[in-house]
Amino acid sequence: MKTRDKILLCSLELFNERGERNVTTNHIAAHLAISPGNLYYHFRNKSDIIYEIFLEYEKLVDFYLDIPEDRAMTLDDMTFYLESVFDGLWSYRFFHRDLEYLLDGDQRLRQDYREFTNRCLASISCIFEKLAEAGIIEPQEDDLRSAMSLNVWLVITNWMAFLKTAHAAEESACLTLTELKQGIYQVLTLEIPYLTPAYRDQVMALREKYRPSLPETSLAGKNAASGK
Repeated sequence: MKTRDKILLCSLELFNERGERNVTTNHIAAHLAISPGNLYYHFRNKSDIIYEIFLEYEKLVDFYLDIPEDRAMTLDDMTFYLESVFDGLWSYRFFHRDLEYLLDGDQRLRQDYREFTNRCLASISCIFEKLAEAGIIEPQEDDLRSAMSLNVWLVITNWMAFLKTAHAAEESACLTLTELKQGIYQVLTLEIPYLTPAYRDQVMALREKYRPSLPETSLAGKNAASGK
């Protein structure tokens, strides 16, 4: 593997494990047992490393959301899209953990992320359209389909932040891929009102596989204690 690729791979690993703000270029160089000068030969600064990592993430998601045009969509396709997108989110999880901060620090990244978001929204809308053509969900008006696509995108990109907040009281809590993929339950919940009778049971069974195991809130605990 070329040194440049090693730097990107190591940076991604450290960013995911420690958080991007806690990792410097010196940390990356030390982890790879190379000199800082060698690192700067390939990347001017940490922002350049982050930008290159984003480009890899962008290509991965674009690949995952390649919609077949020559056949009807199936439930297996829908499951693949959801699993793949959350897999990608996990592999590059540092990015969405600190998204606003990262975008504020790099204008290139902000512009590219906006375009990336628009492509993802268009792909999600296309998936809904294909699901309707396959008879899995009822057809939707353009405005409703756009709103649904945005809601799905918001769930996908904010589910990790919600989990970190929900588990904030547990100092030792560590997010897992299984917990992250429980966001699929929330995405499929958005589809429930539009499922056709022929597919409702299958989608509901699929949804149940991802039911979140969230900690009991103090309010829930009080209600349980009072029999409510």
